[in-house]
Amino acid sequence: MASLYANSKNTLVNGLDKFSDPNYVSIFDTTLRDGEQAPGASMMATQKMDIARQLVKLGVDVIEAGFPASSEVEFELVKCIAHEIGNSVDEEGYVPMICGLARSTKEDIDRAWESLKYAKTPMIHMFIATSDIHMKYKLNMSREQVVERARSMVTYARSLGFKHVRFGLEDATRSDKEFVYHIIGEVIKAGATCICVADTVGCNLPNEFAQLIVDIKANTLGIQNVILAVHCHNDLGLATANTLAGICAGVRQVDVTINGIGERAGNASLEEIVMAIKCRGEEVLGGVYTGINTKHIFTTSNMVEEYSGLKLQPHKAIVGVNAFSHESGIHQDGILKNRGTYEFIPAEDVGFIRATEHGIKLGKLSGRHALKIKMLELGYNFEEKQLEDLFWRFKSMAGRKKPGAEAGYGLLEDNI
Repeated sequence: MASLYANSKNTLVNGLDKFSDPNYVSIFDTTLRDGEQAPGASMMATQKMDIARQLVKLGVDVIEAGFPASSEVEFELVKCIAHEIGNSVDEEGYVPMICGLARSTKEDIDRAWESLKYAKTPMIHMFIATSDIHMKYKLNMSREQVVERARSMVTYARSLGFKHVRFGLEDATRSDKEFVYHIIGEVIKAGATCICVADTVGCNLPNEFAQLIVDIKANTLGIQNVILAVHCHNDLGLATANTLAGICAGVRQVDVTINGIGERAGNASLEEIVMAIKCRGEEVLGGVYTGINTKHIFTTSNMVEEYSGLKLQPHKAIVGVNAFSHESGIHQDGILKNRGTYEFIPAEDVGFIRATEHGIKLGKLSGRHALKIKMLELGYNFEEKQLEDLFWRFKSMAGRKKPGAEAGYGLLEDNI
């Protein structure tokens, strides 16, 4: 693993390069490529540059900057990111790898090289479909033709100067396993340094996805010499679960996007994967960890939400507006006594700043304790009898109006 990142992130942990540590999970962020493929998520070049700079603050290991062959604008943007972001080495030696997507064609690979060669550590992410349905109806190619194309194009990418060739198996989870083992072995022999297994249509359950990774590791020649990565989509709502299952099975690079944006139902969410590893990595996942500075998560999420125009559901894990808010009286009472009663993740760990100290929202399910605290925050210290009268008047009003409704602002809103 260390050879793949020879000129990339050299931060030391206990005197060791992170990437020589088998417990290190590298983060491959594809917000600017797969994330932007979400319908309606197109962003301006200046906005994508802002996001790239923010990804550096997060500390992602690889930034997939775009698909250079898709348009001249995309080519120039990837080139700009390679120039600026791909050469900004900090005092600890950190600089992200800059990656570009390419189909397995000379034209795409040429465009990728011309845009990425300016980065300190460029990577190409080339791919080809391996499922029978894709090969028959999309590629109109036989298995033998697909293997030969993959093998020859990996060789070609290496001949241009790419030291880091990531090869992705599109629709791997619907592909014949024996064929998967064979084509991976062939592209490794041709010079691929990273293999990405994609659940392109998000059809797998965690147990079968983990088994696929286990089987690939057990049956593929040369797999121990490359990075094994996964790219999971969220069509069944399992992208995060499948990615974590892959990590448990030995994967050490994961494809993610900010807020989980991407094609159709989206991708595995960076914030969910990273916080799952941070909170349970030592205890449950065998000691794995990432290099992400989680305190930049909330700011990055807000930026991507604003620039992409894709609004987050309020209950989105980690970064939704309700993630650190409490309206139930039972929960509010617990939170007021000890935050750990109902907040497993400290808000400050992801850079969330509360509008008020406790993050309490008053509603019809709120209790007396929460109302008293809210009144104190507003500067009112009622006697018990007054508070009791106010409580029942408040409950009557709250039962008729929802928090945030036009007529319901005031007492019911968290940031009065």
